[in-house]
Amino acid sequence: RSCLVVNVMHLNEVTASSRHYVDRLFDPDPQKVLQGVIDMKNAVIGNNKQKANLIVLGAVPRLLYLLQQETSSTELRTECAVVLGSLAMGTENNVKSLLDCHIIPALLQGLLSPELKFIEACLRCLRTIFTSPVTPEELLYTDATVIPHLMALLSRSRYTQEYICQIFSHCCKGPDHQTILFNHGAVQNIAHLLSSTSYKVRMQALKCFSVLAFENPQVSMTLVNVLVDGELLPQIFVKMLQRDKPIEMQLTSAKCLTYMCRAGAIQTDDICIVLKTLPSLVRMCSKERLLEERVEGAETLAYLIETDVELQRIASITDHLIAMLSDYFKYPSSVSAITDIKRLDHDLKHAHELRQAAFKLYASLGANDEDIRKKPILESGAIELLCSLTQSENLALRVNGIWALMNMAFQAEQKIKADILQGLSTEQLFQLLSDSDVNVLMKTLGLLRNLLSTRPHIDQIMSTHGKQIMQAVTLILEGEHNIEVKEQTLCILANIADGTTAKELIMTNDDILQKIKYYMSHSNAKLQLAAMFCISNLVWNEEEGSQERQDKLRDIGIVDILHKLSQSSDPNLCDK
Repeated sequence: RSCLVVNVMHLNEVTASSRHYVDRLFDPDPQKVLQGVIDMKNAVIGNNKQKANLIVLGAVPRLLYLLQQETSSTELRTECAVVLGSLAMGTENNVKSLLDCHIIPALLQGLLSPELKFIEACLRCLRTIFTSPVTPEELLYTDATVIPHLMALLSRSRYTQEYICQIFSHCCKGPDHQTILFNHGAVQNIAHLLSSTSYKVRMQALKCFSVLAFENPQVSMTLVNVLVDGELLPQIFVKMLQRDKPIEMQLTSAKCLTYMCRAGAIQTDDICIVLKTLPSLVRMCSKERLLEERVEGAETLAYLIETDVELQRIASITDHLIAMLSDYFKYPSSVSAITDIKRLDHDLKHAHELRQAAFKLYASLGANDEDIRKKPILESGAIELLCSLTQSENLALRVNGIWALMNMAFQAEQKIKADILQGLSTEQLFQLLSDSDVNVLMKTLGLLRNLLSTRPHIDQIMSTHGKQIMQAVTLILEGEHNIEVKEQTLCILANIADGTTAKELIMTNDDILQKIKYYMSHSNAKLQLAAMFCISNLVWNEEEGSQERQDKLRDIGIVDILHKLSQSSDPNLCDK
């Protein structure tokens, strides 16, 4: 109890001292108000508790009032902007409170002042607010005079350049924003900043170009021809890719070149893509890089090569990329080079981002070329890895793991299919087929369907795993599942019925035959069609034993149902 009393007293003291700061903002003597704001600035630096108290006690409206008063001295207005910026540096809730007080219009109004120091303070505060995830980007575009005014302020100082570029790169979300910035001369106004003496300015200008060019042919086509100090922009980006440049700069310039390439402004076989951009992105995937760098590197590389077979081929043989990717799943390893505990904690929380990025890149690498797909995949022991992911507690990993296996089995050779079946084990396959998540179930059925394609493969797999697969099919057709799941399962049966020896597993299983018969008369046309595929594969005339199979199906009443269906109003069913 005594402890509680002390705490309450302590809280009152904190609030009382905070109250004192706020009270001083209302002093009739302007000099005392200025001193009060300066003291407040020193009290809130790095102190989130104090920031929250001052906001609760109503400091924000008063600071904004002083900031907007024509009678306030430039020094007072500047100090108010600095304190507001410091409050915005706190929590997301702080930013929400500032937005509720309409801080953005007040700061934008402040940019019309002739005083550079005050303008810089307003921009710094705007930068902090706009980079917060809780701030709607639209607030930058509500007043049509703002963007042209910001463009004009770009020439004032290295600070206006840094902050304005940062605001642009954070608030440019989608084609509408890109067009507004482009039409107000963003490319011409920002290009020369790439040769600034300030690293921060160069970096923010580069980020601007990456968000402007993303999926935007108009901007990208313009960037290709822009000259800065007699050099074309792509050449400048290539220089910024060099290994002696900071990683952040290498990554962002690689993004600029990637986005220009995907937008059609640079050819995929251009030297700057093949010999510069692609290798530098592969470098970003190595385990020496920080987690965020590896994620960004892999995702950008996946985007670069997604639609181009030749780039996929080059990437797959560059710098052991495939082996590097398998490290994305083993992260963090027991012998992790991370000595910083905070860093380790952060990375453990974000390790799933690494895995997602690796999946994206695997998908892109194998997107268009069977040979590469076999090579990403087999050399790196990925099948083993993906099979183990399907046992994960984490749903996203289970879905992604089974999805990747499904893609890998598509039109694959017998060896890969056999490896997948061996890696999964029958128990795990049953586990996945009884997974509570419908995505996992659908992808597993998709995997089975891909495994059971082409006759020799169907016969081979059914000769070793036939009993278990028929059991699984029976379970699903009897269970409470949606139409899509049942349709996919009937399609698997149709594939089995297409095998030479495999079809006997259906013909000798009366339970399954009755189920096919039941679905032929189902109320859903998709299921009826799928069931009919099974029948047509079983009775195909050219194949050995077709007469016996036809007789047996006639005996269980299949022909009667076919007569009925030939009178159906659904043209698809009729034809079949």
